[in-house]
Amino acid sequence: MSEPSYLQLHKEGQLLKRAEEATSLLKECRLCPRQCEVDRLNNEKGFCKTGRKAKVASYNAHFGEEAPLVGRFGSGTIFFAFCNLRCSFCQNYEISHLGEGAELEAKDLAAIMLELQRRGCHNINLVTPTHVVPQILEALLLAVENGLTVPIVYNCGGYERVETLKLLNGIIDIYMPDFKFWDQKWADRYCNAPDYRKMAVKAFKEMHTQVGDLKINNDGIAERGLLVRHLVMPNGIAGTKDIMEFLSKEISANTYVNVMDQYRPCGTAYQDEYINQRISSKDYSRALDCARNAGLTRLDL
Repeated sequence: MSEPSYLQLHKEGQLLKRAEEATSLLKECRLCPRQCEVDRLNNEKGFCKTGRKAKVASYNAHFGEEAPLVGRFGSGTIFFAFCNLRCSFCQNYEISHLGEGAELEAKDLAAIMLELQRRGCHNINLVTPTHVVPQILEALLLAVENGLTVPIVYNCGGYERVETLKLLNGIIDIYMPDFKFWDQKWADRYCNAPDYRKMAVKAFKEMHTQVGDLKINNDGIAERGLLVRHLVMPNGIAGTKDIMEFLSKEISANTYVNVMDQYRPCGTAYQDEYINQRISSKDYSRALDCARNAGLTRLDL
């Protein structure tokens, strides 16, 4: 397996500089497109409801992720509490909206990373990391100094600022964003983020520029690259056709895509006439056809 690029950055002293730069952004927080400008260094809280410390809901060796992440020993997932997107239908509503979990110091988060590596996990999978990038980098510094060597996965909702992603260049090995909505109307309705597509398009291009197409080694394990998720929604509101065409034409026809069929009404979705039911098998088949018709062939099935 090739060596994660963050190890070289650490040797050069650049990982420390990136962590310091990211932490300084907490003073008037503009980490994500919300740009709340609250002083999180003094524990003020904006949209993400997170102050100076990262809050972790759970961590484990996860075997339900994509095959190239799971391998034999699982993906080392760390679920961060709260979220910068907070979809109304979130399947982890108790975590993303209600903030279940415990605040951790950097040393404690580093210890979790190292424990997951000791368990044999093939990567450290950061779930909803956008609002805690500085805290992650502080912990990563300590983890690397104590022997962390596995790839880092950035598992996000796609609502990112390019400026923040640039701080992660050479640190993140695998970007795994979910492209949720193409139409502004639905992004506004369910995520209070009418600029979602605008931000996601820029973010996906930056991610691909940094890591390229997904590279999988001879053991079937992902080492580096972009892995895209797309959750098929009822009534076609996700805009699957447009998203697949964007990925194929503006990112790469070789993009590895997981077209996901597991939508179910969670959170407050049961109150909404458009998303208060599961998708049908026909809905999912049409979504896969959209991906194939767009020229995408690396589908996680």
